[in-house]
Amino acid sequence: MPSVPAFNRKTLVAIGAVSVLLLPFGQGLHAERSNERLQQDDAIQTGLTKTEQVQELLAARPYRITPERRALLNTIRYAEGTWKDGRDLGYRVLYGGSLFRDLSRHPERLVVKRYASAAAGAYQFLPATWRQVARELKLPSFEPQHQDQAALRLVERRGALEEVDRRGLTPSAMHRLAPEWASFPTYAGTSAYGQPVKSQAELARFYSNNLREIRQGA
Repeated sequence: MPSVPAFNRKTLVAIGAVSVLLLPFGQGLHAERSNERLQQDDAIQTGLTKTEQVQELLAARPYRITPERRALLNTIRYAEGTWKDGRDLGYRVLYGGSLFRDLSRHPERLVVKRYASAAAGAYQFLPATWRQVARELKLPSFEPQHQDQAALRLVERRGALEEVDRRGLTPSAMHRLAPEWASFPTYAGTSAYGQPVKSQAELARFYSNNLREIRQGA
């Protein structure tokens, strides 16, 4: 909570969720404000506070990693070229295939290959995307478990998480994810960005096989 500067003969009093600054008569605040108006202000402020608390709780919650979600994450890695036989090595991949070591933060390293990109990690996060999602979820590092959480947030944003939870990796889910990951196909089977893309059949096959392996190993 931010500190409150000291004033002569002023007192800070907590009323419910609202802090009210009481001033000597004739200074600053208008004593004429009715009790009804004060109650209305308190109700509005309390409502906003509760909404903000709910949003923070939702943002801070960890996404549960079910077999279906793990298979989806692995499929995204496969599509993005960071699968690496399922090894954690894939979480250290820069755009273009080279590796970085420090997982304390996004490397933010621009690589020029066929395209120029600073994408990094198992899900090829762009720096700006990572910063935003890491802030929302309060992720302290670029470690694999945090990359997984950030990827699921992006899947949820695209409206595909519930689809995958209920029906698996459908053409509809791939289409929803295509604007997030260029390697995923739209309904038309093309990339949303004109880049190389995996086919719906190939991704669906990888997802199904991986999901079966995960369930058998559980």
